[in-house]
Amino acid sequence: MRFLNPSSLRRWMPCHESLACPSIRKIVAAALERRCVEGILGGFVASWWPGLDGMKRLLALFLIWSLFAEVLFIQSSSMFPTLHAGDRIVSEKVSYYFRNPAINDIILFTPPKSLQEIGFKNEDVFIKRVVAKAGDSVEVHHGYLFINGIAQKEDFIAERPIYRLKEICVPTGHVFVMGDNRNNSCDSHIWGPLPITNIVGRYVMCCSRRLHDP
Repeated sequence: MRFLNPSSLRRWMPCHESLACPSIRKIVAAALERRCVEGILGGFVASWWPGLDGMKRLLALFLIWSLFAEVLFIQSSSMFPTLHAGDRIVSEKVSYYFRNPAINDIILFTPPKSLQEIGFKNEDVFIKRVVAKAGDSVEVHHGYLFINGIAQKEDFIAERPIYRLKEICVPTGHVFVMGDNRNNSCDSHIWGPLPITNIVGRYVMCCSRRLHDP
């Protein structure tokens, strides 16, 4: 009986016919590949997605970061070559609650009264390097900065200062700050020592620099 012939059954079985058709094979292969990719992506997302508790922790870290750190934009070249105009930097606001500013710290501060009197606002923020602390004597001559009578070796400045500064003693509760671009910086050699109470942060790192800068 022909209807019992295995070859006849093979011709009519739907699963066998579908695999025999090239276009159907492509569809099946594509579906299997898509499921494989989706499985891989799903596993990747599942492994990296922090979940609700993780998101809460990230939010808490973000809030802590906003309280104790800040990203700022450098608008001038007074700290060149250490920092360039256009740099974005990270500053922290915590360390000076536990210690005094140290020599060579790069600090952020609001303008002292002498600068506010000539038009700067209390919201303005300056960035300079601490070169002397309370009790130190500071003077500039012959292209060198002298601290307590000792010429400082400064390989981070743009060029040697061409101005002269008579000896100044830094009073208690103050620091003496200067820009690394010594001849193009509005700093303590112009308006005097900076009160520590004006300091609002400490430079940590440069996180972004324009591509055309060296």
